[in-house]
Amino acid sequence: MKTAITELLGIRYPIIQGAMAWVADADLASAVSNAGGLGIVGTGHDSREVVKEKIDQMKKLTDQPFAVNAMLLNPHIEEVIDYIIEESGVKIVTTGAGNPSQYMKRFQEAGIRVIPVVASVALAKRMERIGADAIVIEGMEAGGHIGRSTTLTLLPQVVEAVDIPVIAAGGFGNGESLAAALMLGAEAIQVGTRFVVSKESNAHQNFKQKILKANDIATVVTGQITGHPVRVLRNQLTTDYLELERLQTSEDEPDFSEMEKLGKGALRRAVVEGDIKQGSMMAGQIAGLVKKEETVAEMIQDYIDGAQQAYRRCQACFAQDNG
Repeated sequence: MKTAITELLGIRYPIIQGAMAWVADADLASAVSNAGGLGIVGTGHDSREVVKEKIDQMKKLTDQPFAVNAMLLNPHIEEVIDYIIEESGVKIVTTGAGNPSQYMKRFQEAGIRVIPVVASVALAKRMERIGADAIVIEGMEAGGHIGRSTTLTLLPQVVEAVDIPVIAAGGFGNGESLAAALMLGAEAIQVGTRFVVSKESNAHQNFKQKILKANDIATVVTGQITGHPVRVLRNQLTTDYLELERLQTSEDEPDFSEMEKLGKGALRRAVVEGDIKQGSMMAGQIAGLVKKEETVAEMIQDYIDGAQQAYRRCQACFAQDNG
């Protein structure tokens, strides 16, 4: 299955793993790369030393292409960028939570492919202007931090607006959705929620089980009034958080401090500690499609098989119509 992204990145399949905080470690990312996709090592707020450890571990586990995600709000971002460019040997970087323009020239001079994550047409065009090699567009169906547009509406508009390859994120739980993304002009999809429950994922089993038991209305968006919406699975934390949001909407000058206290450390509580009541269980709306824990290789093969079957069904429909 060749696309502009598989050719650009040297991977077998047009499937990119999301850089999920506390989940996207070397075990998961290497499994994705070894299975033919692009694994991404998440760095979050990591220091240079921690990023080096993660990349060193990744190199021990795979000889296939992989990426490192640079979270631009990281307080250590300058030293992390310096390490990635000058010492790591990494050739693909994805960026989030900020504008990578100040680093773009150095990335390019080092021969590093840069793929920012964006949530609007305007940002997609801006990233193309500063020299991004490709972009990830993320719809509101995705888990974690999201924008305001759905993937289905945003994707074709971005494809029309830019000339660089587009990777679609948010709402891709099976092969049929991969086929749909390709038909709408994407060159690959980014997968997060489904990979969380893979056998190679080190996410806590409690968190995995909540995804496996989820239905179509299991997620909710918090943080709307703060300007930083986040999609998560419903639990006591989201109930408490949404109540605080409701109370704040009646205030002339909202005080977000209580919400910040409630959310501090919540993602780690879910992923690492398995706290499914007060942890922030970031997951996309496709959680209701995820019904079993499989290996990454099995998941990727299911995406490819499903996409091929969907393509054949479309061919058959057109053939009947022409007949």
